[in-house]
Amino acid sequence: MIQRRNPFTIHNLPYGIVSTRDNPVRRCAVAYNDWAIDLNVLQRSGLFDNIKELPQNTFRSPTLNAFAALPTNTRLQVRTKLTDLLSMNHLSGDPATKNAFLPLESVEMHFPMDTRNFSDFYCSLEHTKNCTAIFSSNPITPNWFAIPSVYNGRTSSLVVSGTPVTRPVGVFPLPKSDGSKASPTLQPETHLDFELEMGIFLSKPVPRGQCLRIEDAKESMFGLVMLNDWSSRSIQFFEMAPLGPFHSKGSATSISPWIVPIEALDAVACPRHAAQEPAPLPHLTLPEAGKASFNIEVSVKILRDGQVYALGASNLNELHWTPLQQLTHLGSAGEGLSTGDLFGTGTISSARTNSDGEKIGLGCLYERKLSGNELRSAPPDIAQTFLKDGDEVVLEGWAVKPDTGKAIFGFGECRGQILPAQQL
Repeated sequence: MIQRRNPFTIHNLPYGIVSTRDNPVRRCAVAYNDWAIDLNVLQRSGLFDNIKELPQNTFRSPTLNAFAALPTNTRLQVRTKLTDLLSMNHLSGDPATKNAFLPLESVEMHFPMDTRNFSDFYCSLEHTKNCTAIFSSNPITPNWFAIPSVYNGRTSSLVVSGTPVTRPVGVFPLPKSDGSKASPTLQPETHLDFELEMGIFLSKPVPRGQCLRIEDAKESMFGLVMLNDWSSRSIQFFEMAPLGPFHSKGSATSISPWIVPIEALDAVACPRHAAQEPAPLPHLTLPEAGKASFNIEVSVKILRDGQVYALGASNLNELHWTPLQQLTHLGSAGEGLSTGDLFGTGTISSARTNSDGEKIGLGCLYERKLSGNELRSAPPDIAQTFLKDGDEVVLEGWAVKPDTGKAIFGFGECRGQILPAQQL
């Protein structure tokens, strides 16, 4: 297994947007080991000159949209050039090439895409079972098994890792000492939660009026990131009926800054963790069962008062609805999709347990409220207090070879620290 000190190996070469103190202009870069490699410098040095479909100044852009929109084969040629360069002694030879290598610690990361639409799914069967059991006594509704459940979010709340999250304010009632509830008031959120997810950025657009076939879904994926869809549970429970979440999901959605390209994930493509029952509709049936999902281990921890608490560990391939099916559903009604659009997989929870028999696979704190879902390694009061001001939540993901069980690269961290609510 690779050392988890550095997730950026030759196997992933993720893309991001960087700036530096001596050059505040935002431009495209790729991460490798301890370096952020300025792709604009490499393009000006002539490294990509024989890639005729690659327009000049592609990497001078402050977002990755222009590059993501290029044909898959063009992006593959760029990846091949980068792999060849990094397989050699890159710090010798052409001074222009050498100047492209910036220490990772010296760069500032920025949100990598111009995103017009954000959607978030609700596609973990374990998560849905737990939430349904807590929220109501009704069974899971039949439509959940027919289509991937999803809602439209807001792009104004999308932030890059490291951006602080101010405790949200919203309307909800507080419980009284006698068990009843007070009248609803505008107040700071009392049950702020994280959601352990992954995000998928889109490459090839789908024109409005056209539908996306599942056979073509992968071609519309640019790459994956870690994603934390911060959730205000008190606000959510009060506002959700009858139209669903609004302010409770609008405070912040954090992503890891480096986008791992879909081409890198071929190495960890794998079958679904379990069969879908009932079987999906024909338009959501995956053509290659052996490459239905990706073997990506995900985890979440919090830093509180100098202590680190591991709160969850699961795998992307344990979702009931896979990212390919999710994207197909997004593009199945003729509404159109754009380059740079982002969707979240929904909370990635599983039924896995640790050596003590505890459910370590849960991807949010809300599920810990259910009897039997306690975690002794967590702060003792966390199922009651949820996240406190000053807590820092850290998500990580590692791509694991299905045949060997070895991690071959990581996604980097998705971090966010909670600040006190704005003064009312």
